[in-house]
Amino acid sequence: MDVKISQFFESVGSFFSGSDQIPWCDRDIIMGCEREVADASKGDSDELKSESIMRLSWALVHSRQSEDVQRGMAMLEASLANSSPPLQQQEKIYLLAVGYYRSGDYSRSRQLVEKCLEIAPDWRQALVLKKAIEDRIARDGVIGMGITATAVGLIAGGIAAALSRKK
Repeated sequence: MDVKISQFFESVGSFFSGSDQIPWCDRDIIMGCEREVADASKGDSDELKSESIMRLSWALVHSRQSEDVQRGMAMLEASLANSSPPLQQQEKIYLLAVGYYRSGDYSRSRQLVEKCLEIAPDWRQALVLKKAIEDRIARDGVIGMGITATAVGLIAGGIAAALSRKK
């Protein structure tokens, strides 16, 4: 019984805090990835350059800084046009979905994650992201309804108060 109660309070707490299972990336890792891309650009291996760009894109879309997320999304969108193996295309679409999720565009993120799940229905990362998107949409909807109900209540109270003064 105590376990169920603690799980309930934990789920309520995570509902209002907006926590999710998507990892974050700090600035040090991003800087390391940027150095790796610069080093790979000096070399002859296109494969090494492509891998280092993918790592940098991953780090950027998982950043807490919105400008990093936007930069990662731009890199991914530009690289989607390039021909690459289907698995890498799928990974780019997933990372782009993470970027849209981080930037608050949940509908676009959901579209992209659904595209990933069409290709690989059991992909655990995509399923976790889909659940995080759906939870965030539900939470934002509940909060939005609460704000609307409060605003309507305040307006109705103001009107009632104004009418009672006139009498």
